[in-house]
Amino acid sequence: MSDESSRYRIGGNAILELLLGDITQQETDAIVNAANSGLLGGGGVDGAIHRAAGPTLLAECRKVRELRGPLPPGEAVATGGGALKVKYVIHTVGPIWQGGQANEANILESCYRTSLQEAHRLSCSSISFPSVSTGVYGYPVEAAAEVALRTVVHELPNFPSVRLARFLLFDQRTRDAYARAARELAETLADLEVDQQ
Repeated sequence: MSDESSRYRIGGNAILELLLGDITQQETDAIVNAANSGLLGGGGVDGAIHRAAGPTLLAECRKVRELRGPLPPGEAVATGGGALKVKYVIHTVGPIWQGGQANEANILESCYRTSLQEAHRLSCSSISFPSVSTGVYGYPVEAAAEVALRTVVHELPNFPSVRLARFLLFDQRTRDAYARAARELAETLADLEVDQQ
């Protein structure tokens, strides 16, 4: 990667990557779907993942919903990857932005933490995240990037099977916001440093 801020080392062991691209093309063990509570597909990342994964993903999501009902914001649940190149899709429901006064940051933090927890439970060594809640849910990208990266950096050591956390960011504006947030975190956290490889 030519941009040094694309790759960071966490605590000397795990890797954090920031990439511009399409999450449906990833070959990590798991990808995270920014789902809605119904788990039946939708727009944005959710719709793209369902289209790429094919009908088996929707069938699995229907079974999950029948068993546990709607997925509450901040929680995560895994299904198989369908026709994708990944083993698992981890579905999480982000907060709808309401001006920052409705516990949005804590819910968003929980999305990333519970997704990592699911990945660890499934013995995944790698996971790809989108920018949860920054599409139709309206969470400001700069604020979301700070919450996402801070949470992953702090939580990753608690889930030692996961050695690579990758953010697949849909457009350059989002990628730039995450790169700025990562640089700022690296300046303040001793356990996050630019990986020079």
